[in-house]
Amino acid sequence: MTDAQSAAERIAALRSEIDAHNYRYYVLDEPSVPDAEYDRLFSELKRLENEHPELVTPESPTQRVGGEALAAFGQVKHEVPMLSLGNAFEEQDLVDFDRRVREGLDLPAGDLFGGGAEVEYSCEPKLDGLAVSLLYENGQLVRGATRGDGSTGEDISANVRTVRNIPLKLQGSGWPVVLEVRGEIFMPKTGFEALNARQLENGGKPFANPRNAAAGSLRQLDPKITAGRPLELCAYGVGRSDGELPDTHIGILQALKGWGLPISRELKRAHGVAECRAYFDDIGTRRDALAYEIDGVVFKVNTMAQQRALGFRAREPRWAIARKFPAREEITELLGVEFQVGRTGAITPVARLKPVQVAGVTVSNATLHNMDEVARLGVMVGDTVIVRRAGDVIPQILGVIAERRPADARAVQIPQQCPVCGSAVERTQLIKRSKGKESISEGAAYRCIGRLSCQAQLKQAIIHFVSRRAMDIDGLGDKIVEQLVDKGLVSSPADLYTLTFEQIVELDGFAELSTRNLLAAIEHSRRPTLARFIYALGIPDVGEETAKLLARALGTLARIQVALPELLSWLPEVGLEVAHEIHSFFQDTHNLEVIEQLLARGIELQEEGELHPDFAGCVSLAGFIDKLNIPFIAATGAQRLADRFGSLESLIDADWLDLRQIERLTEKAARSLRDFFDQPENAERARSIEAQLREFGMHWHSEKQQVEGLPLAGQTWVLTGSLESMSRDVGKARLEELGAKVAGSVSAKTNAVVAGPGAGSKLAKATELGIKVLDEAAFVALLAELNG
Repeated sequence: MTDAQSAAERIAALRSEIDAHNYRYYVLDEPSVPDAEYDRLFSELKRLENEHPELVTPESPTQRVGGEALAAFGQVKHEVPMLSLGNAFEEQDLVDFDRRVREGLDLPAGDLFGGGAEVEYSCEPKLDGLAVSLLYENGQLVRGATRGDGSTGEDISANVRTVRNIPLKLQGSGWPVVLEVRGEIFMPKTGFEALNARQLENGGKPFANPRNAAAGSLRQLDPKITAGRPLELCAYGVGRSDGELPDTHIGILQALKGWGLPISRELKRAHGVAECRAYFDDIGTRRDALAYEIDGVVFKVNTMAQQRALGFRAREPRWAIARKFPAREEITELLGVEFQVGRTGAITPVARLKPVQVAGVTVSNATLHNMDEVARLGVMVGDTVIVRRAGDVIPQILGVIAERRPADARAVQIPQQCPVCGSAVERTQLIKRSKGKESISEGAAYRCIGRLSCQAQLKQAIIHFVSRRAMDIDGLGDKIVEQLVDKGLVSSPADLYTLTFEQIVELDGFAELSTRNLLAAIEHSRRPTLARFIYALGIPDVGEETAKLLARALGTLARIQVALPELLSWLPEVGLEVAHEIHSFFQDTHNLEVIEQLLARGIELQEEGELHPDFAGCVSLAGFIDKLNIPFIAATGAQRLADRFGSLESLIDADWLDLRQIERLTEKAARSLRDFFDQPENAERARSIEAQLREFGMHWHSEKQQVEGLPLAGQTWVLTGSLESMSRDVGKARLEELGAKVAGSVSAKTNAVVAGPGAGSKLAKATELGIKVLDEAAFVALLAELNG
């Protein structure tokens, strides 16, 4: 046997032995050798690998020291979204969650003679760290990523490889060919204390808490820095899995443990909400004695089939909840109140506090929300106040210790002029609309009326405008936007498209290459989709999904700009208040000027088209009458009126006798209808709405767009998982062009499901219901066939 063969065998034996010791130490918490013996084995392995560098492999225990520093993190799109959990801050929230779960599973309810069926839950502490995704292929760790926004995270593969208790290669056998492990990377209390001691010794700044230390360590561009930090992983679930897994959540975690991944030693099973409460109380009493920081307990329905049956809301699963510990409180002094100006001009009071430690974090600022909250608290500058971290995260003032109020305490006064631009500050008004009337009251917020002439509003508006989900201008971070505004180069979003090379290159941090990159990014943003553009405008109460809905339903910017509130309120999930916000935004002369400038400076909207047939066909005369909000005329009465009169003009002209002949229309309703149309402004308003319905082709007598001839007309499709050849949005658009309706959930009415990699509960439900499932290749082939 040659020396090289002998070394190879010894290296393999050492790696196997060290991996076994790591497993016993980190996963089983049963170390089998003293630290000195472990160090001796590790040193021998390092020596042999130094002598035989050709035998070094990526999964060797020695390869956790970190490689070369990175220039930046890449992005990782999660094939299965990393959703957040709903929170339960009070015991009743947990009880309500359990009730919703039992109702969702259609389990027998309790009565006087018993408590009904109980759900089995898994219970584990909620670690205060950073959520990560670890991808294993054929048992090898190939990628690590942060949670990010749930859909897209950062590639931190080089850094997660340095975390000692993350196996670079899975142990045992039976793991899926592709396995995505979800977990929390955290820093134990002792490691955190030691790290801060080193920071102080080296003249550095100590970390505020273990969570910040863990997050900061994982986001180091130099993996060698991460390698020197005392980080650990605790696995709490799986995302994508190409293979069979146990049928319970606890079973899956036990399988992960068998494959070398650490799980919580506090993991337990609970039957019913009473045992969940007992677990929460028990862990709460032991919280300070644990080796790591926790901020609550996570309860999950244990049976995977039940999880799939319950499904998801938009941002969170229906089968899991985080029961948070009560916020920890301290007292401190209110030194002053400053007023910040937001994107919409809202003036927010912010408390400046004498710094105090609250739940391991130094708190020196706290939001006061608005002046109504200031009045409710009765807080004055100079007061001693009770501060807490709501949900252990957001500092807020809980109350005032009145007996400690000093004689020179000062009242908190809202400024008459904006602290940034000096414009007048006005109190907002709340308009509540109900059947036939509007009531106006004072709102809780104050706003600067300076709009984009106010630098604070301008900066925030542009930061929103260029953000990734809006116009997506890469390279325009907050600091760059501040420079552009401060130097007078940008006074509205439209000015971004007049910036020159000479103007940008003079900004701090810019050279020739970075300037050309920014100009290229601005140029690339000139062709946004209509939905992105609407979202970028920053219309109050219009988020990304509402912007997509407006674009998809109305088809063009021109229609959205003139759409009346009543017409907009036919959109699903757009109430009358939001509809009025949208309409008011486009009635504002300044907003229209900015939009005209943007279009004049080269913005070319993409994906504009016709009114969506489903939206065009949603209006009936009865629905129209109901939308008029006539007192005492509900949906049933509106239908009777529509059946009797058949047109708006006949209804407006209807006399008392005509109305009294309608079966089951009360006298009160008839008088209300007559009184409503006797007011000329009401009749004219109704006529203007009807005129717009005709103009848009939405009138109940309009010729509706024929979609029956389209190949997928009348069908409901669902997209799940990720697609490689196109985005989900593009896939959805292609289906809608073919006449299909694309839904967000699978039901018995679903005709087909397109399942890409990472498909989860929707695919499982489709399989259970026997619904046709297409993979991406079959889907692309079908699109090609149907498009001829």
